Amino acid sequence: MELLFATSNPHKLKEANDVGRDYGIKFIQLKAPYPELRDEDVGKVAEDGARYVYDNVKKPVVVDDTGLYIDALNGFPGPYSAYVFKKIGCEGILRLMNGTEKRGVVFVSAVGFCDGKQLKVFRGECKGTIINELRGPQIFGYDPIFLPEGEKKTFAEDEVMKDRVSHRRKSFEDFCKWFTDR
Repeated sequence: MELLFATSNPHKLKEANDVGRDYGIKFIQLKAPYPELRDEDVGKVAEDGARYVYDNVKKPVVVDDTGLYIDALNGFPGPYSAYVFKKIGCEGILRLMNGTEKRGVVFVSAVGFCDGKQLKVFRGECKGTIINELRGPQIFGYDPIFLPEGEKKTFAEDEVMKDRVSHRRKSFEDFCKWFTDR
């Protein structure tokens, strides 16, 4: 079964298909830009994006929005994570956190689905800490500075572990379970 995934990010598409494969779902990339709602809740952003894209393509679609919520920065960058990453990257986040002991963080992924009849959001979270230095290749986002709870390696250092525990895996698993059961 194929389902459109509105994203310009090939890493997100790969992660979604890694999950979808277990459920017989293949996510097809749809490069359909949509205006992003400005809200503190990535779930509302994903919901609004899914509705917008569906209204334009008239086919069932999923949209993912992700936020990195850093305790010491009062939840910043949250839903603005992609924009902040483009502007200051991992190095900028490390500079902002220089000298702070409070390094807790949660990665949140929200998958919005719309098929014209239903509009639903599925959330996944992964708690961890922001470490003091880059570890692993800088291939995707904040992975080199994010250390998940209970792990010894960053997402960038261990792709297999990331695939097993990530926020996106959790949100797409919840979505895929629901989608195949309906």
